[in-house]
Amino acid sequence: MNNQKQQKPTLTGQRFKTRKRDEKERFDPSQFQESIVQGLNQTGTDLEAVAKFLDASGAKLDYRRYAETLFDILVAGGMLAPGGTLSDDMSRTEFCLFTAKEDLETMQAYAQVFNKLIRRYKYLEKGFEEEIKKLLLFLKGFTESERNKLAMLTGILLANGNISASILSSLFNENLVKEGKWQGPVGGVGQPPLGWGGLLIPDVAPANWSPVHFPGVSAAFAVKLFKSWINEKDINSVAASLRKVGMDNRLMELFPANKRSCEHFSKYFTDAGLKELSDFARNQQSIGARKELQKELQEQMSRGETLKDIIGYVREEMKKTNISEQTAIGIVWTSVMSSVEWNKKEELVTEQAIKHLKQYSPLLKAFTSQGLSELTLLLKIQEYCYDNIHFMKAFQKIVVLLYKADVLSEEAILKWYTEGHLAKGKSVFLEQMKKFVEWLKNAEEESESEEEEGD
Repeated sequence: MNNQKQQKPTLTGQRFKTRKRDEKERFDPSQFQESIVQGLNQTGTDLEAVAKFLDASGAKLDYRRYAETLFDILVAGGMLAPGGTLSDDMSRTEFCLFTAKEDLETMQAYAQVFNKLIRRYKYLEKGFEEEIKKLLLFLKGFTESERNKLAMLTGILLANGNISASILSSLFNENLVKEGKWQGPVGGVGQPPLGWGGLLIPDVAPANWSPVHFPGVSAAFAVKLFKSWINEKDINSVAASLRKVGMDNRLMELFPANKRSCEHFSKYFTDAGLKELSDFARNQQSIGARKELQKELQEQMSRGETLKDIIGYVREEMKKTNISEQTAIGIVWTSVMSSVEWNKKEELVTEQAIKHLKQYSPLLKAFTSQGLSELTLLLKIQEYCYDNIHFMKAFQKIVVLLYKADVLSEEAILKWYTEGHLAKGKSVFLEQMKKFVEWLKNAEEESESEEEEGD
């Protein structure tokens, strides 16, 4: 038996052809651009015809491969070089967003062209979003009018859900946020440079212009964008979209670090006619401040800081972040109740709660100097006992303890009992408080009659 492996026969003199699909096609957008530009120049300014042409061309042209080129042409008329200038060696079309009329109605019609195109070719969604992000980074390379149109279009696209609010992160780029330093000329003689009013920051200001700060490109662009977005929908829809992608707490980044205050943001956008947006941003900052305060409070309690130090810290934060006493008492209550691990047995948790709250009653007392704050605390206690089933029977004992510790007054307790309570667990808690409330009323009547006798 021959153990040696037989040599396989080989073919000689054969040439293998590479299959068509194995050849890597060279990336060359110029031919693609030629086809799109030619087609758009034939359709003219009829947007309906443009939409039909783009729909039909998708079957013949490689939209997937040349998505960036396609969107560059539709927005700027030709391919854009880094920085936002048009490539000189390419043909371009007169039809594009940047040559359109600068009004909301026209921008809505253009938004429909993009909407139809992306609905027809779903794979363009991601490329379109990337394109908008890129265009925002190029803002300084566009004229004021071009930026205004792009801002309005972007606002409409955001309202329609064609793009995600995450694209706004491009506006936080340092070069766009940076404020302008030149305005003038002194005495008002001569023409202002391109971008008067802070909409384009000249790199070099003319000699007769005086240095004056004015807003950066991002803030000015955001005004137009949010106006068209709110016009299409409303502030609640805008807020929901921003929250979805974590942009709700980042709007201050439209300004340089030294101007990132709620006051500056509020004044700028209120003056620009966007009070709804400034109110939303103020509210978001307030929510952030409240979360921070609660987190720090819990850490201070776990470290065993003195009540005096904790009270001092809360008062300082209230002043700094403009938090009301009613808001503060809610945060303090939540922090106090979160700083301990509660027993799971109903009969033991009441005893544990009384002991714990006795220790922290001076802290609660420090932030119930107003009747409204006392009522707020009572509602928080009611809500807590309802949401935590083991505390259902502890409500009355907690209220009595805080009454004895001078945290809650009889007026606040009677107001809560007669009209101020929540619907949550109402029948259970009112029944628990019935005897104590009767005792309070009798004590009140007795003291009134004693006063009358004294008179």
